[in-house]
Amino acid sequence: MNFFGKRVLFLGAHPDDIEIGCGALVHNIVKKTEILCVTLSDNQKNPDLKKVKGEHFRSMEVLGVPEEQILMGPFSTRVFPDSRQDILEYFLKLRKDFQPDLIFTHSKQDVHQDHNTMTEEALRAFRGITVLGFDVVRSSYGFFPHFLVEVTEEDVNKKIEALSQYETYKDRYYFNSDLTRSIMIRHGALAECPFAEGFDILRIVGKFEN
Repeated sequence: MNFFGKRVLFLGAHPDDIEIGCGALVHNIVKKTEILCVTLSDNQKNPDLKKVKGEHFRSMEVLGVPEEQILMGPFSTRVFPDSRQDILEYFLKLRKDFQPDLIFTHSKQDVHQDHNTMTEEALRAFRGITVLGFDVVRSSYGFFPHFLVEVTEEDVNKKIEALSQYETYKDRYYFNSDLTRSIMIRHGALAECPFAEGFDILRIVGKFEN
C-alpha cells in the first residue's frame, strides 16, 4: 500500500494514544501527505491530568504536526460507551469534512472501554474505507501486527522524543524509551527491515489497477 497522496485520519481516545500507537508513522508521512489527528477526550476533567492537553500539542509538534491539523473532541474519559451515538455522529461529520482515504484507530484487541467503543463506531462511520488498528501496549491483549509499515531510525527517535513531552506520564512503564524502541525493532524484524510500526487489519478496501 502506498500512502503517498492519501488523506490519512488518525483517531485516538485520549492524549498520548496516537503517539504511542503510531508516532513514528505520523512523523514519517506528515510532510508527504495530508493528515489529521483527532483525540476524542482531552482528559481535563481529571485534576491529575491537567497538563496532558498541552503535553499532547508539544508531543505532536515534535512529530511535525502543526496545530491546525490537531483536533480535540468533547467527550469524557472512561464513559465513551454512554456516548456511542454522539461519537458516531462526530465521526460522520469528520468523514464529510475531511474525506479520509485511510484511517488509523485503536486495535480491536484493546480492552479499554473508550478505545473499544471508538473503534466500533469508526468501523460504522467509515464504511467503505480502509481502517487499521494500532496497539496501545498498556491495554491491548492478543495484539499481533499483520500490517507493517517501515519507518526510519529518525522516525523512531522522534517518537521517543514526542513521548518524552508527557511529564505527567514519565514514570509509566509504557513510556519507557527502551520499550518503545524494542517494539519497533520487533515489528521491523517481522517486516525484514530495521524498524517498523505494526497494525492489525480492521478493514482493507482496495482495487487492482495499472
